[in-house]
Amino acid sequence: MKMTKLKKPFVLTVLFFLPVLFLLFLYPSKHNYKTLDVIKKDIPELSNFVTKNGEALQLENHLTVLGFLGKTPMEDAILALNLKELVYDKFRGFKRFQIIILVPESAQMQVELLEKELNQYEFLEYWKFGFGTDADVLSAYQSLKISTVLDSNLKTSDVFIIDKERHQRGRFDDRDKDQIKNKTPLYGMSSYDCLEVSVLKNKMSEDMRILFTEYRQKRKGNFNSTSRRAEDLKGDEKN
Repeated sequence: MKMTKLKKPFVLTVLFFLPVLFLLFLYPSKHNYKTLDVIKKDIPELSNFVTKNGEALQLENHLTVLGFLGKTPMEDAILALNLKELVYDKFRGFKRFQIIILVPESAQMQVELLEKELNQYEFLEYWKFGFGTDADVLSAYQSLKISTVLDSNLKTSDVFIIDKERHQRGRFDDRDKDQIKNKTPLYGMSSYDCLEVSVLKNKMSEDMRILFTEYRQKRKGNFNSTSRRAEDLKGDEKN
């Protein structure tokens, strides 16, 4: 009888602490945490772009997802909807997070239609459209590290991560451990394709989480700037 009474609190204690221990193992520490690579520095400010209300846009001191939806953004609403559901909805509560979509001035009516679609259930406070000339849009795109060109509509399905210091973030080495083991040639990731749900859901979401963790650790004084994800992968390649 006495043993039965002892077993119950013991079992309850184990059931309570096991999830806590599991989370502690998963939580990134300063010893095993690798930051998201800076793949291009000093991305220019968006000084030539304004919102529909004439407000200025700013990259500095924000964690920005930057996109380009061209002259007819409503025709490619699936790109925006994927980005909203898989990235915006996940990170909208984080401090200084924003999504900025750059479009030509001629796209204003199309943007109004797209905003109605995006704001159907709630107002997207941290999602902004920036309007500029065709040349401004092209110049902003070319200031990034890119692997493709804008199409004739000034659109791409790719989006880019810009940090608070206006540095473009991504991966110097996007190979997984199996590819490294099999000596697959090195390739990186400078942008994230909104047509690929798996890329947004897995790679981009993970990279955004890593970036937010980096800034949280900086605030706490636990950040080690010498640690990079690429270095970690290169280390795996040597082993």
